[in-house]
Order: sequence, then structure tokens, then C-alpha cells
Amino acid sequence: MGKLTGRTALVTGASRGIGRAIALRFAAEGADVAINYTSNEAAAQEVAQAVAEAGRRAVVFRADVGDRAACESMCEGAIDAFGEVNILVNNAGLGSAAINRPHIADATDEQWNRLLNVNLWGPIYLCRALVPHMRNAERSDIVMISSIAAQALNPGFGVYSVSKAALEAMAHTLAREEKAHGMRVNMIAPGLVDTDMGRRILRATGGPDDIDKVAANMPFGFVCTADDIAATAMHLCSEDGRYITNQRITISGD
Repeated sequence: MGKLTGRTALVTGASRGIGRAIALRFAAEGADVAINYTSNEAAAQEVAQAVAEAGRRAVVFRADVGDRAACESMCEGAIDAFGEVNILVNNAGLGSAAINRPHIADATDEQWNRLLNVNLWGPIYLCRALVPHMRNAERSDIVMISSIAAQALNPGFGVYSVSKAALEAMAHTLAREEKAHGMRVNMIAPGLVDTDMGRRILRATGGPDDIDKVAANMPFGFVCTADDIAATAMHLCSEDGRYITNQRITISGD
């Protein structure tokens, strides 16, 4: 029996990278998974197939998490499909490279809104749609995928840092508000991770095209992987993490 047997998770941005790794790890531990994606249906279906091969149920939902109506429809669909959703992983996000890394005073309304819609409003829409339902579960968990950017506050990453800092503020408050309902709310703040977004960040900051070339300079001699993040998410949502809430876990090797 897996550590998440009997649980059902909705994972946003699950067609690739960290979201994909979390969906597969949850399925390996016995959870059914609602797989959200925005554009790459083929990749999302590959994840669903892998979940099915692990012996678990998977349902795929196309939804831009920055769209309130799309989020509400997806949550309703997931509840209809599984009967209950008791884990929410707010993973979908856009990085600074998506808006060409403007400085705070130079960022346009359009640039601010593009990142905030996905990185902040998306989790707000999803929590608003699912938290009242999740209160009825014996145990429920929300994992917010934040970023070390909310701590580093580096130039050129300001809009992204603000979006993730606001996400963390929401998570801390939500954890206190929902504790009485048996809900755990935690954050994972990765540093550089070997994903498509990680490679884009590396290039945007003057690093090499090949992320493996920086491995020797990283803590422990290797770059963090999406599976490393997924392992922590699984721990938080399992009975091993039953007494953990309102925490930000930074995964940077430092």
C-alpha cells in the first residue's frame, strides 16, 4: 500500500517539469490524479498514461489557471470524476523570462498582470473553488510551489518575486485559517531545477545552454531535479508529514 493510497490530487501544470514529477510520484504512492495543462495535450496524455500504468486513475483537464471560469470548471470536473479532491498542488507558473525580466519601475501593466494572473490569481481561484470542498475530508493538503526568488529578490526578477512572495503570504494565512478543518498548507521553494524553466533562467542570467555544465558548481555536485521536489511534496501530503503545516521548505542545497 502506498503512502497516498485513497487520496486524490489535482496538480496544475502537470504536463511537464515539476508538476509532471509530482503527478507521477503521487500515483506511484497510490493517489488518483487530475492532470492540468494549458497547451501541450500530448504531454498531458503521456502523464495520464503513466499514471494509469501505475494502477491509478487519471483525468486530464485543459485550463489556463489565470482564468477564473476555467479553474472553476476544472475543479467541478475533478470532483465529479473522483468524488473527492483532497490534495491541491498549485504548481503552474510563469517565470521572469516570460516577460523579458523587466525592472520593477519599467514593468508594464500587461507584464505585471501576465505573471500575477497565473502565479497568484490562479492559486487564489483554485483555493476558492476547492477549499470549501476539501474541508469535508478527514485529511486534506495544499502544496504551493513557490521559488527561492521570493527570498533572493534579485534585480530583473522583481515581478516574479512579488508574485511568489504574495503566494507565500496567502499560504501562511490559509494554513492558519484552515487548520481546524484538518487541512495542511505548505510551500516548497525550489532553487535552480533541471526543467525547461530552469534552463531558461540559466540562459537568461548568462549561464550555459547545457545545464549539466553548472553541475560541478552546485551543492553536492549536481543540479536539483523535479523528482527531488516531488519527493518533498509527497512527504508533506503523506502521514509522514501529518504534523507539518504553515512551512516553507527551501530546496536549493544551501
